[in-house]
Amino acid sequence: MLGDLVRYLDSVVARDPAPRSRWEVLLYPGAWALFFHKIAHRLFKARLFFLARAVNHFSRFLTAIDIHPGARIGKNFFIDHGFTVIGETAEIGDNVTIYQCVTLGGSNPTNGVGGKRHPTLLDDVIVGSGAQIIGPVTVGRRARIGASAVVTENVPEGATMIGVKARSTLVSAETYARQFMPYGTPCKEPCEPAPNQRVDELEEQIALLRSEIDALKAAREVLRADEPVVKGI
Repeated sequence: MLGDLVRYLDSVVARDPAPRSRWEVLLYPGAWALFFHKIAHRLFKARLFFLARAVNHFSRFLTAIDIHPGARIGKNFFIDHGFTVIGETAEIGDNVTIYQCVTLGGSNPTNGVGGKRHPTLLDDVIVGSGAQIIGPVTVGRRARIGASAVVTENVPEGATMIGVKARSTLVSAETYARQFMPYGTPCKEPCEPAPNQRVDELEEQIALLRSEIDALKAAREVLRADEPVVKGI
């Protein structure tokens, strides 16, 4: 039991540069939310649903993290900062990292298999802050979900998803980013060009097209000037 706790604390320290010791991690709301969820989940499996909900509500009040007692969570799950919502049929693998304000939300209960309506996150997934993963989708191993992305379809292993609706960055998933990537950020520069940058690019393209049109018009005038004049008989 103590060994499992030490391994969990060490896994958090390895992924978060903020704590100076294991003791600091013990104060993290994500660690306490996970502790209370283990209790609530056991009560839920024992069909003591009211008690499970009571523990869940107390945990939410204390940590600002809402994990449904029915959610299944693997080893070394790390919620950084909190304000996260995880639904009843969500499944989370080992060494998964979630940043603040993430939702693992549900869709129509008639969708999916066996009423599953929440996502499945496989091992080593990283979910950036503000991301929304909706419905019974599967996020493959080592996948990265960028900040504020909205995921409604399955994510391949090792893919990095950005935007609304989320799309892949088209980086080769077989060899890219096998190590832990803080915040799930796929590149040093912003993945989404700023609005002003898009306008500048469009203006450059328009200027290029105008110069090409002017060159074509000039060439046509030269050809017309070189044509022989045919006088009428």
